[in-house]
Amino acid sequence: MSAASAPAQPVFNAGTRASAGETPAEIDASAPATAGLLLLFVCAAGWIALGSALSLIASIKFHSASFLADLPWLTYGRVHPASLNAILYGFAVPAGSGVALWLSCRLGRTKLAWPGLVVLASLFWNLGVAIGLVAILAGDGTGLEWLEMPRYASPILFTAYALLGVSGLATFHRKQERELFPSQWFIVAAAFWFPWIYSTANLLLVFTPVRGVAQAAVNWWYVNNLATIWLGFIGLATIFYLLPKITARPLHSRYLAMFSFWTLALFGSWIGVPSGAPLPAWMPAVSTACAVLTAIPVLAVAVNCRKTMAGNYSKLKTDVALRFIIFGAVAWVVAGLATAAQALPAVSTVVQFTWFTAAQTQLALIGFFAMTMFGAIYHIVPRLVPSASLCRKMIRLHFWCATFGTVFLVIPLAAAGIREGLALGNADITFMQAVKLTLPFLRFSTFGELLITIGNVTLVLNLVGLAASCCRAWLAPKLAAARAEQPSRLEVAT
Repeated sequence: MSAASAPAQPVFNAGTRASAGETPAEIDASAPATAGLLLLFVCAAGWIALGSALSLIASIKFHSASFLADLPWLTYGRVHPASLNAILYGFAVPAGSGVALWLSCRLGRTKLAWPGLVVLASLFWNLGVAIGLVAILAGDGTGLEWLEMPRYASPILFTAYALLGVSGLATFHRKQERELFPSQWFIVAAAFWFPWIYSTANLLLVFTPVRGVAQAAVNWWYVNNLATIWLGFIGLATIFYLLPKITARPLHSRYLAMFSFWTLALFGSWIGVPSGAPLPAWMPAVSTACAVLTAIPVLAVAVNCRKTMAGNYSKLKTDVALRFIIFGAVAWVVAGLATAAQALPAVSTVVQFTWFTAAQTQLALIGFFAMTMFGAIYHIVPRLVPSASLCRKMIRLHFWCATFGTVFLVIPLAAAGIREGLALGNADITFMQAVKLTLPFLRFSTFGELLITIGNVTLVLNLVGLAASCCRAWLAPKLAAARAEQPSRLEVAT
């Protein structure tokens, strides 16, 4: 059997029943599951809107230092980590978990197990995020990259994720479809990867800190495992399901997807240690080699997605969710190739510790993961709540704001990083002169942050409007029944 004809991923029809298991309509019709997933998505949208607003404030401060200078809670040292944590833990983990749970139900052809745990986990998770962000803005952050939340917030987050994991693993255990599809490989691996890296990093950096440069090594390990493996696995699982689903074509190659999974898991978990780091020489060497080798799974994913589409781009005109997915896939490929290129010593000496690293992070976090989750949310939510609908004009507005915002954010930051790196390598240019050379690029990136914030606010308004419609639809018959009972009660009283 050729790779192109391999049964890589199911393409379900909404009205047909498989030989075993639930139909998609029956899976989505579960009211407790709908409530839990909607709660995850709505809260995630609120956090990314807040995170992008905080990121906009941080961006303005680079070329307008007096902006909100009298508010200690909004100094750059607090607002920047707060924005990253809001996007990472407020949006990325809940949204990714919600999408993963829905995909597990669809691919396993079963309903969500113990949906009450999802609601409880969502409440706990949002409580932990709120406590952590307030602590960071109040100046009680740890100062560790992507682990700025204090030690009293992380146990709440870990407990909430454990509850989500129990529901997800129980759903996977009672699946009716025996065959494992590519998306399920990524989801199951990600389900175990996050608690491992999060608990290990908190143990070694927050609760019982290791000494010396080992702290930096553990921090690099955590950041890159979270960005490359967990976010990458959840995002690729979503792409490998929704791309064939929306286009009504099977995934090009199951074996190419398997190759991408194992090579990314093997090489991606070792990257992150910069060349020249004050560590044993073998650690930066292995990290550099693995970073270059990550270009292999990146190219494999690009080929798989390209062959799956196979010129069938007409769906892009009618399905906005597919536009988000395609943009996310392209951003992942570009970010992955940039990671491989940056690991090369000739490139690293120029762009290391410059704005280029920030551009790469934003492309992976916003351009790839957030855009992919947006597409998934816009695809999933109408199926969870068929009685209500999202505003298509607001979805299109969100897409164009997010697209142009990402472009105006990433490209100027990358250009600023290259310009800054070349200037720092010139002995005739001082450090402050090199910094001033980046200011025009930073102003363009602020415009990108503004567009992204507008798009995220649009998402919040759209989801809140749909949730309000659901609440009204649920309360309407109860209120009508209560009004109908009032006259009878008055008659009895008289």
